[in-house]
Amino acid sequence: MPSTTTRFAPLARIVRGSGPGLLLAHGAAGSAAGNWGPLLPDLAAHRTVVAPDYPGSGDSPYEPGEPTLDEYADRLVAAADEEGLTDFDVAGYSLGAAVAVRIATRHPERVRSLLLVAGLAGGSARQSALSETMVRLRDRPAELADLMLTVVFGHSWVDALPADRLAELRQALNSPQPDGFPQQFRLAARTDVRAELASVAVPATVVGAAEDMLVQPAQHRLLAAGIPGARYVELPCGHLPMVEALPQLRDVVLDFLKPGS
Repeated sequence: MPSTTTRFAPLARIVRGSGPGLLLAHGAAGSAAGNWGPLLPDLAAHRTVVAPDYPGSGDSPYEPGEPTLDEYADRLVAAADEEGLTDFDVAGYSLGAAVAVRIATRHPERVRSLLLVAGLAGGSARQSALSETMVRLRDRPAELADLMLTVVFGHSWVDALPADRLAELRQALNSPQPDGFPQQFRLAARTDVRAELASVAVPATVVGAAEDMLVQPAQHRLLAAGIPGARYVELPCGHLPMVEALPQLRDVVLDFLKPGS
């Protein structure tokens, strides 16, 4: 078992609820509250939720250098250790899905099950190029906002927005990105967990997003196809099902949390 002892400072985290443990991994340039916030009440009603922020996201301070997937996996498990969790389910969103897979393969004795939402598997030249492009546009916020509008959100959802809501969304996307934005998107560009999927030996639910143009549905399906016995559910949305398809996502999550699921 890899050691979770680390030279790094503990990660900031959200801790809520009671019962069996649930460890959450957020997406690149997201945060625990930003990515999982709409679902936290449901999750905390059934689990002791530990939701860390990666360095440079949420309440965790920026750290120089280039993080690795192993590092993120071990630091999240260290956060679970610090909160007294001996074993846990793991839910990962986007880049966090790859982190969740790596937790399951580096710490298999700790993980009970996986929930992977709009997840990154790796091996896509297009996705890697897109991640690198977003890093290059960080200092050109208007252009980055336009790109995010077209690839992060599903076209059906965006096209249905009233003009005032669309203007508000554009303004929100122009907000400064977190300090960890470049590190986390560069990590997404080089992440590849395909070779380890077959060794995942716990029940897994994979949630795809049919209109996802950031991490395309083919990536979600790779996760489901590679993990033995994985259940696959596809939602009619873009990369942010917690925004675009929250009721449907909640139903999947509550089913995942049922005893024996």
